[in-house]
Amino acid sequence: MKAMLLESLGEMIPPHPPLRPAQHPEPILAPGDVLIKVTRCGVCHTELDEIEGRTPPPKLPVILGHQVVGTVESSDKPLESRQQAIGLHTGQRVGVAWIASACGECDFCKSGRENLCAEFKATGRDIDGGYAEYMKARSDFVHPIPDSLSDSEAAPLLCAGAIGYRSLRLSNLQDGQSLGLMGFGGSNHLVLKLARYKFPNSRIFVFSRNPAEREFALSLGAAWAGEINQSPPEASDTVIDTTPVWGPDLEALKCLRAGGRLVVNAIRKEEKDKDVLLQLNYPKHLWMEKEIKSVANVTRIDVREFLQIAAEAGIKPEFQEYTLEDANQALIEMKQGKIRGAKVLRIS
Repeated sequence: MKAMLLESLGEMIPPHPPLRPAQHPEPILAPGDVLIKVTRCGVCHTELDEIEGRTPPPKLPVILGHQVVGTVESSDKPLESRQQAIGLHTGQRVGVAWIASACGECDFCKSGRENLCAEFKATGRDIDGGYAEYMKARSDFVHPIPDSLSDSEAAPLLCAGAIGYRSLRLSNLQDGQSLGLMGFGGSNHLVLKLARYKFPNSRIFVFSRNPAEREFALSLGAAWAGEINQSPPEASDTVIDTTPVWGPDLEALKCLRAGGRLVVNAIRKEEKDKDVLLQLNYPKHLWMEKEIKSVANVTRIDVREFLQIAAEAGIKPEFQEYTLEDANQALIEMKQGKIRGAKVLRIS
């Protein structure tokens, strides 16, 4: 099968491509696995972090991609019986997200927090992902795709959308309260659409260094859009930060109401920016019972609930399509900030 392989880690410097086109063996299934013929795979900023060594190291070589949409292929008899047990069938359209598996036995898994499991496995990091014509996944960690969503629309919802949904849940936002969004890329543009659907009386303020993103936010219904260090018309009850640096977090804390919560939706923060934390001023930034909450991974429930809400509410991402062979171009453009909404690879 055709695949794009990551064989070594390092800074991604154009024009040197990080991924190599290859003819790769098709996956060999274990009991409980399902074989998926991939049609689309979203491109995520986390993949830049994987390539450049800012996340726990992936197995190498690895096929990246954790926003995967495809169809279930026919398989052996034990797999067929497993498919039937969870409602899958050959030819069904399904998705695979960042969470590839968890132990199912620990306190976190039993309490619905499988995202915190010590044996959490990530798609495109610990197992091969969707930058390929086929992939395998544990059948109990795949997700039916609603009919109203196209393959390209569904792919970004599996990560950017699902993690945005989890972030909004963790924010404790109530209808009528104000929401701030720090950064406005693939995830927060979906959070804005989701928040407008769930909390129609809430005002949403967007902070972005990019004028085009600020204009985009206003076109989607933001009440205000400004620079990262600008003050919105009023303090926010909660702010969701999706940036990879620390500076916006200090600005967000300044903009929070008393008792407000900052939700950090980022898999890492840049080390070169860590000196910004020395500017943390307790009375200015944290006094009056302000909170900071991080977001780690997603659960299956996050993915499945968000897909259903997105289908019901007509929440669809803005996206650009690329061929599988153009995966390097998509990643380079993402690193250069040439992004509006999401990027999706068209596999077949």
